[in-house]
Amino acid sequence: MISELMRLPGIGRKSAQRLAFFILAMPDADALSIAKAIEKVKEKARFCNQCFNITEDEVCGICSDSSRDGSRICVVEEPSNILVMERVKGLNCLYHVLLGALSPIDGITPDKLKIKELVGRVRDNGVREVIIATNPNTKGEITAQFIKEELSPLGVRVTRIAYGLPMGSDLEFADEVTLGKALEGRREI
Repeated sequence: MISELMRLPGIGRKSAQRLAFFILAMPDADALSIAKAIEKVKEKARFCNQCFNITEDEVCGICSDSSRDGSRICVVEEPSNILVMERVKGLNCLYHVLLGALSPIDGITPDKLKIKELVGRVRDNGVREVIIATNPNTKGEITAQFIKEELSPLGVRVTRIAYGLPMGSDLEFADEVTLGKALEGRREI
């Protein structure tokens, strides 16, 4: 069990041992409930046919929600990113999950991501704005730039989430890159 738990991301030997002993000490019903939940998600979970979010249906609840603004698509790397973006009140757009980020050195090329499907959605569905919300790292930046280039012939507005200082922080603790990005993303008040 320890070896299997170590296959999970972020779980090293010590964490795996703690989890294994915790599971052993659990009442049988609780441990079996966890096992059944894993089995059920592996059996029923699938990717949405439109946005590649995780769902039990062919089309996820977000894509099938007619109250959402279908003229805007927010592009994220992973399905878990949608949960984060959904905390922003008023966004109310559709999403597109790439299922990763470009990394040629790791063998992740454009054909391994859902970029072609994004271009098709934008071209065929009257999308006016694509909001790129890939991670603020080298892979995310390369991916964002590639998507912008792929979408440019379609004449759609492509925007990128701004980076900068978190609310409640102090300038003296900001590094140069973060402060530089905050200055680039400045807006009128």
